[in-house]
Amino acid sequence: MSTRFTLPPEDVLRAREKLVLDHFHDEVRQDWDATLSTFPHPHYELIAPMVVHDGNDEVRGYYHDTRRAFPDQDHEIIALRHSHDAVIVEFWLLGTHLGPLGKIPPTGSAHRTRMTAYFVFDEQENLAVERIYFDQLTVLKQLLGGLDKRKPRDLLTLARAVAGAVATTGTEPDPRLLATTPPNLGA
Repeated sequence: MSTRFTLPPEDVLRAREKLVLDHFHDEVRQDWDATLSTFPHPHYELIAPMVVHDGNDEVRGYYHDTRRAFPDQDHEIIALRHSHDAVIVEFWLLGTHLGPLGKIPPTGSAHRTRMTAYFVFDEQENLAVERIYFDQLTVLKQLLGGLDKRKPRDLLTLARAVAGAVATTGTEPDPRLLATTPPNLGA
């Protein structure tokens, strides 16, 4: 037998939805003050690389780094769903790789990657975390796939990109993402 959760009242769901849509809109406009104001304490969890960005400075740094890599980053929302404590958004993330992405040099290639973000709310209806799920290999394949392997310059970029990607594979996952507790699904 499983525990049943009920959804909050309609006005709470609409307020959460508005906050999440404002968050998406402000990210595209690169209005970091407005985006960060959707959290009392900014906290991003990127599940694919097992990285956490916690606090105003770390999240601003994440925004800076990703928009340097993809200055035209945008979203296409596919679906938006509510749970008892979250808004779940499926979306396409789009962008052109025009700056360094960590240790991966710019390839000039565009990507369109399907993602899911959980916007989790606390008991006071404050946004507590944005938890993002995506496949890193899908992004990398698109960034590298746009290179012309017959051109020496693109081959050099490919080699540097592969070396950069390999260099990031040895990083330890953030322990906060490893310390999970199974839900109580009993009666």
